[in-house]
Amino acid sequence: MSNVDLSLVRSQFPALALRDAGRPAVYFDGPGGTQVPQSVVDAMGRYLIQANANHGGAFRTSRESDTILAAAHDAMADMLNAPSAQEIIFGANMTTLTFALSRAIGRELVAGDEIIITRLDHDADRAPWLALVERGAIVHEIDFDPADCTLRLDELAAKLNERTKVVAVGYASNAVGTVNPIAQIAQMAHSVGAWLWVDAVHYAPHGPINVQALECDFLVCSPYKFFGPHAGVVWGRYDLLERLRAYKVRPAGNLPPDKFETGTQSHEAQVTYLAELGEEFGARYADRFPGFTGRRLALKQALAAIQAYERPLFERLVAGLLEIPGLSFYGIRDFNRFDRRTPTAAFRLKGRSPREVEEQLSQRGVYVWSGNFHAIAVTERLGLEERQGLETSGGVVRAGLAHYNTQEEVDYCLACLREIAAS
Repeated sequence: MSNVDLSLVRSQFPALALRDAGRPAVYFDGPGGTQVPQSVVDAMGRYLIQANANHGGAFRTSRESDTILAAAHDAMADMLNAPSAQEIIFGANMTTLTFALSRAIGRELVAGDEIIITRLDHDADRAPWLALVERGAIVHEIDFDPADCTLRLDELAAKLNERTKVVAVGYASNAVGTVNPIAQIAQMAHSVGAWLWVDAVHYAPHGPINVQALECDFLVCSPYKFFGPHAGVVWGRYDLLERLRAYKVRPAGNLPPDKFETGTQSHEAQVTYLAELGEEFGARYADRFPGFTGRRLALKQALAAIQAYERPLFERLVAGLLEIPGLSFYGIRDFNRFDRRTPTAAFRLKGRSPREVEEQLSQRGVYVWSGNFHAIAVTERLGLEERQGLETSGGVVRAGLAHYNTQEEVDYCLACLREIAAS
C-alpha cells in the first residue's frame, strides 16, 4: 500500500484509542469531520490557559492572542499557497462565511446578472447563491451524469455568457467523492469575465491545494475537516476582497481580512498539524512541487503523502463493496479514474434504509454516516430521497477514509457489511 509508517501517525490521535462493541472503534466518518491529533488538543488547551483574551489589548494575553491569530493566517496562506496572509479570512464555518461573502458579492450585482451553481454540491454552496434571486439575480444550475456522478461541463459551457458573474462549484463532492477539474472550470468562467467560487471543504484533507495554480477567485475550506478544530476559512483575491463591501459593525477595520472577521473569533481554534506530517513522511514527493520551500513545501508534501496512502486503501474498500450482493455504489468506480475522486464511498444495501445500515455498523463499532449530508441536490438527482413513510429511508450510506485508517479496518468494515447484507 504505502511505505508510510501509519502506526506513528495513529499514535498521535487520542480518539483512536476509543473502544466500542468490544474492539477499537473504526472512524470512517471523516467526511463529516476528522479526528484531531494530540498537538491540536494541546495547542487549544495552551491557548485557553495562557492567551485567552480578545484581540487589540495592550496586556500580555491579548498580545499573545494577536500573535497566534497572525500565525494562523500565515499558516493557512501557506497551506493554500495564497500570495498574502491578508487574503485569509477566518469564521465560524464554511456555511456562515459563504453566506457572508455571497451577500457582499450580491452588492456588486444588478438585476439580470447570472450565477451558475451545480447539482453536485453541498447546499452551503447552493443556498447562499439561490438567496440572491431576491436581489434580481438569475441562478442556473448544471447537472451531473448520474452514471458516474461527474459534472456536465458541456452544460456549463452552454450556460456561460456575458451576464454570468459568479460560478460556484465544489472542488470535490462531499456525498459521492467526485473531484472536479477546477483549473479548467476557472478558465471557462474567466473567459466570460465571471468569478469562480470554490468549495474545497471535502477536498482539503485529501490533496494539496494551490489557489494560484487553480486560478480561482475565492476558495473556502474548514479546518475541522483536515484534523483541526471547528472553524471555517475563506481565501479570496486581495483586490476582490478589498473591493467588496462587507456587512460589518462600524468599528471593524475597512481592509481585508478585518472587515470580514467582525465579532470575536474562535482564537483557540487556529492551529496546524499537517506541516510536521509533511516534513516527516512527505520528502519523497518534494520534486512534485518545484519552487516551494519551507512550510509551504511541507504542507504540499503532507497532502501528497496522504493521497499516496489513501488511494490503494480506498481501492481495497471499493473492490470489496462491489462484490457484496445487493449493494448499489454511486460515483466513479473505475480504478484508473480514481484521481478524479476522494476516498469517499456512497452506497446502499437492497432492502435496508441507509440509516438502518449505519445503525447496524455502529453496533459493530464502525462509524459511518447516512442521509444526504446537506448535499440534497445530489441524492434528489439520483432518486434517493424517497421516504416511503420512513423519515430515515432516503440518501446513501457514506464511508470516508482518512490517513489514520488502516487495511485491517477496511477489511473489518467489509466483513460487517457482508454479514448485514446476508442477514
